[in-house]
Amino acid sequence: MTETCDDKRINVITDVATTVSSADSQALPGIHARLKRLRLLPSQHLVDGGYTSVAGMDEAARLHRVTLIGPLPPSTTPQHRAGDGFGRENFIIDFDQREVTCPNGQVSGNWQDLPVAEPTKVTVRFDARQCGRCPERAKCTPGPFRSLYFPTRRLHELQTKNRADQQDADWRRLYGRRSGAECTIEEFADGHRGRRCRYRGLAKTHVQHVLTALAINVERLSLQEPADSSYRPRPPTAFQQYLDARDLPRPLWWRQGK
Repeated sequence: MTETCDDKRINVITDVATTVSSADSQALPGIHARLKRLRLLPSQHLVDGGYTSVAGMDEAARLHRVTLIGPLPPSTTPQHRAGDGFGRENFIIDFDQREVTCPNGQVSGNWQDLPVAEPTKVTVRFDARQCGRCPERAKCTPGPFRSLYFPTRRLHELQTKNRADQQDADWRRLYGRRSGAECTIEEFADGHRGRRCRYRGLAKTHVQHVLTALAINVERLSLQEPADSSYRPRPPTAFQQYLDARDLPRPLWWRQGK
């Protein structure tokens, strides 16, 4: 599901896609393509961690001029996960000279782009002779030498900037708006029982999803009354008063004061 909102922050579902199970990040290009076709592409797209990848952020910016805002996962080096030793962030990467300097000052020029048409990752390996005489080798690598893997320059700079932005209070306030989308997912899945399909097959299931999204939109828009509206909710019926007086729950499909 994809949402948009107006100046009053009314979240409305604008796009519903029903697909077979796949990673969220793989669904992102299709979401942007559909929003572009509907002329609803946002300048900023708030997504959760399942959709974020540095390659996806770069693609969204280049192809659709969309700034993808979401938390990137931290470094996956063993040293970073253990919280001890030298992680990739402790090395100085010089893209101009195609060199990497380790925390102890050793410089590696063994720089290799992965052999693809447009490389997205770089491999750098320090020589075993450099690592063998290092007094802090145990903090760096369990093997005879250290290898580093990192994105190419454009992606590396984007990744570094995003991880720094995540620590900023303004970024966190902006990303806090994502909670509206999470509430919609919860409303769809639990409030409208969207986790269970009433039909067999992808096409029929998609119809159910679209109709459920329409119901959510109608319900949300119906609650937005103009400031000068003379509408007043009707009083509870006698049966509703009977239930309320005895602290009995009303049926799920009854709305308060409607």
